[in-house]
Amino acid sequence: MKKRAQKDVSEQEVHAVFAALLKLYPDPKTELNYESPFQLLIAVILSAQCTDVRVNKTTPELFKRYPTADALAAAPASTVEKIIQSCGFFRAKARAITQCAKGLVNSFGGSVPKTLEELTTLPGVGRKTASVVLNQAFNIPAIAVDTHVKRVSQRLGWAHHPEPDKIEMELREVIPQSLWSIVNSLLILHGRRTCMARKPACERCTVTTYCQYFRDVVGKPIKPKSRDAT
Repeated sequence: MKKRAQKDVSEQEVHAVFAALLKLYPDPKTELNYESPFQLLIAVILSAQCTDVRVNKTTPELFKRYPTADALAAAPASTVEKIIQSCGFFRAKARAITQCAKGLVNSFGGSVPKTLEELTTLPGVGRKTASVVLNQAFNIPAIAVDTHVKRVSQRLGWAHHPEPDKIEMELREVIPQSLWSIVNSLLILHGRRTCMARKPACERCTVTTYCQYFRDVVGKPIKPKSRDAT
């Protein structure tokens, strides 16, 4: 696929894509269930290589037994592992969330900090996790690049680098800061429901006009399927 220069993406085009996606997903937000910044932070760590649905089935028991950073920091590893086993990589994740909880207690009095710099000092917390927490828990503009954001932004022609951190920088240049608070959820939802990895549903996508992948790979107009078609 021929790469379009990043500078060729106009602000008008970006706004048009966001407007179209907001009609499909009028209330974009994470699909992880949480009641506090602490719960969101732990849920995001658990969501690595795991579905939000599975995480949401796991966290109620976890947070019932360990509702605070202090409680989770003191939790026996074997007990935490048993609770989160269905999330996959449970030993590594149990270590990550308990160490993160200890970092919260030791460095921030058990509270979740509100800056990227502070969040990324915590064990198991990278830029993506920190950005999700800032965005969703504190309504602080931030761009988190997961597999869906990476795929959709690259197909649109907004980003080209393979590395998430560099994609984040590309998107910061293309997307107005006023839209950073919803970009993650919008692109994630679109990536899950329409712009899938293996078989993107281009025939029902509302942003093909602005999609580099559609122009260069699909290469011809796709007529929407009739509701009466068999």
